[in-house]
Order: sequence, then structure tokens, then C-alpha cells
Amino acid sequence: MSTLFDKIWDAHVVGHVEGGSDILYIDRQYIHEVTSPQAFEGLRRRGISVFRPRQVTATPDHNIPTEHQELPPRDPQSRTQVETLVKNCAENGIELFGVGSPRNGIVHVVGPQTGLTQPGMTIVCGDSHTSTHGALGCIAFGIGTSEVEMVLASQCVLQVRPKTMRIRVEGQLREGVCAKDVILYIISRLGTGGGTGYFVEFAGSAIRSLSMEGRMTVCNMSIEMGARGGMIAPDEVTFEYLRGREFAPKGADWDRAVERWSRLHSDPDARFDAEVEFDAADIAPMITYGTNPGMGLRVTDRIPQADTLEEKSRASFHKALDYMDFHEGEPMLGKRVDYVFVGSCTNGRIEDLRAFAQYVKGKRKAPGVTAWIVPGSKEVERLAIEEGLRDILQEAGFELRQPGCSACLAMNDDKVPAGKYCLSTSNRNFEGRQGPGARTLLCGPLVAAAAAVTGVVTDPLAH
Repeated sequence: MSTLFDKIWDAHVVGHVEGGSDILYIDRQYIHEVTSPQAFEGLRRRGISVFRPRQVTATPDHNIPTEHQELPPRDPQSRTQVETLVKNCAENGIELFGVGSPRNGIVHVVGPQTGLTQPGMTIVCGDSHTSTHGALGCIAFGIGTSEVEMVLASQCVLQVRPKTMRIRVEGQLREGVCAKDVILYIISRLGTGGGTGYFVEFAGSAIRSLSMEGRMTVCNMSIEMGARGGMIAPDEVTFEYLRGREFAPKGADWDRAVERWSRLHSDPDARFDAEVEFDAADIAPMITYGTNPGMGLRVTDRIPQADTLEEKSRASFHKALDYMDFHEGEPMLGKRVDYVFVGSCTNGRIEDLRAFAQYVKGKRKAPGVTAWIVPGSKEVERLAIEEGLRDILQEAGFELRQPGCSACLAMNDDKVPAGKYCLSTSNRNFEGRQGPGARTLLCGPLVAAAAAVTGVVTDPLAH
């Protein structure tokens, strides 16, 4: 009668606060340069050391440049944050995947690819997109700075147990439809508050057909519908992804781990607080037109008319269109594109770069389009070079940059100028997310590739 969420949560509860939160043991905490400095300062003020430093892993990603990484960040605040992370890790015996290290990269790319993230774990990070790790069958969620300090001090965190939701996507995805299209479709149907109060398990034949990279994309954006996190039951796809990775179990330990992980699934008669089902055949290449991830539609559709929306959402709809300089009923196809960004913890993995490179092979970048192709880690960068993807990109007029969060958010040098339109494979399109006044259209790697070579929003299945 237990869900996958119940099994993992219950195995990690070490206490309960009367009438309130559970005390949840955390298997691994990831930290980066933005949300950890205040936590370490709090420990110093209280005279407390890090309780279990071997269960903490650090990597700088938000503030670092994606060009000339041999130099420190130009922005003084960014430089200070990166230097502070290095100092805090050295003082507390925490392993740091520093800039230039072959393990460096975006925290939610590095964790799974090194094998540090494993099924059945509880994982936290001071970053909302920690939900990414749930793709490997974990309970993974973002926490605030005070909670980062709490976990550093005790390896536990206080959490109110969320409700459970299962979202099934059944059937076969059409050719050219990627994981990003799946999650943008789900959010467009449920809205940015559809998962509020829930931890979501994604299931169904279409979800099982996704690669690990695709599953991470889906779980990454579960919080964009208000959920506390997302997860997918581990299976042979998960095990093959982890096999042989640096920190994954080896030998007899591997066999025992797989046996244990194979039991991590919702029971056939498990009861969820909410269930939703979608037909994979309804999903097509997607794009957003507004200023939240729920304002999405098929790339071939027109922007809705206000009178087709619920009255309570019309004011925000008009505000979003004003910001984007779009109008009701307009087609998305043919809209101008100034920037294209491929990367982030949502779509910065090798599979995403392969898809983009394969599409642009033999074509040329459109004049006037600035493209940032940013691997999610040094390992992804290495593979892109070894597989010849960098050569394909260069021949088509693109440049492969160095890893980092890049243009996902305006915390480093990769900012979109005011008024410019950016087709972005990242996870948020809020006002100013990619730079003050920047206009973001979320999409998957293929929609981004089609726009990069045409200079306008284009259906990748028709071009």
C-alpha cells in the first residue's frame, strides 16, 4: 500500500515534532557558492562544526564565467562568493569540485554523473532545482539558507510531510518530441500551482521510455508547477546509467545495491492523494509565450485569447503579454529570435548537446542570432569534444563554451539585454530572469536549434 515516496521518507524519519514537522535524515547535501556562505557563517557564530563533511559535496556553478575560466569572475560579488566557497570547504574538510576540475559543473548535473546521487537517497541543496536528482529514485528538494546550516550542523532537516501525486504519461511520444516538451506540456495543463503541496511521482510508459537525461529534465521542472519535488522509480535505465560511475558501488556492493534499488517502486495498490494522466500522443514540440512556465503551448499554436482563460488569470495574462510585447491570437511561428541558450541543469547534458548538434549539422547559424551553447559540466564538455560535437557546432557557426549555469539566470556574465528575445532550454521565464528586461521563451533543444538556424521561432518537425 506504500508509494515510492512513502518508502524513502519513512526510512529516513528519525523523529517527529509534536503537531508539526518530521526530522528527516539527509544522505547527501550539495552546496554551491550562492546559498552556502551565510550557512557557514552561522555555524561559526554558534561555534559549531560541520557534522558529517563526507556527506557534503560542493561545486561552484552560478557565478562562474563560461569563457576564460582560468581567470576569476570579473564581478566582485561573484568572485567573493566563489572564493568564500573554496575557503569554507577547505576549513571544514568538504570535497570541492572547483573551477577547472574535471568534476566541476552545475551541481545538478555533476551529482548524478559522478554517481554520488543514488536511488533511495534523501538529497538537499540550497537550490530549488534539486528536484532533478529525483529522476534516479530519490527524495530530493531545495532548502533555504537556514536549512542548509541545519543540515551542515546535524545531517537532518525539519520538514512537513507533503502529500503525494502521481502523474502518468501513457503511450508513445512522437518522433522529435523530447522530455522538455513533456514537462512543458504537463505544466501548461496543470498550471504553476497544480502541484502545490505535493511530491510528484512521474510514471507511465512514456516516462519509462525516456533516457536518464530526459527523466532529469522532467523532474528538474516539477517545481515549476509548485510541487515540492519530482521523482521516478528506478529501473534498468537507472542502473545502466549508474553502472561504473566514479562514486557508484562496485563489485559485490553493486549487486547488493541493485537488488535493494529494485524494490524502490510504488506498490500496485499504493494510494496517492491525487492522480493525473496524460496521453503522450497529445504532446508536440512546445514553447512558452509569457512570463511563467505554465504559459506554454505547441510551437505551431497561437497565443490564447483572454476570453478563453479563467477571469482570475486574465490580469496576469495581459501583464505578461505587455512585458513580452506579444498580442492575443498571434502565431508563435515566425517570431523574432535574438538569442539562443542551450544549457542549464535542465538541458545541459550530453544528450541535449547531441540533439542540438545533430539538427544544426550541415546548416548555418542565422545572422543576427547570438547563441550560447553551454555544457552542464566539464565531463559533458569533454564528451562533446571527443564525439566531434564541438566541430559540428563550429562548422555551423556556433561556439561551445565552458560549463556553468550561464544564461539560466542573471548572476554571471551571460546576460540577455533588455528587450531581446531568447529561446532558452532553461527552466524559468520570469521577468528579468536572464537579465533586466530580457524576454525568455522556454523550449527544448530541437526548438532552440531550429530557431538558431532560421532566426525565428520554427517548428523543428517541419524544417
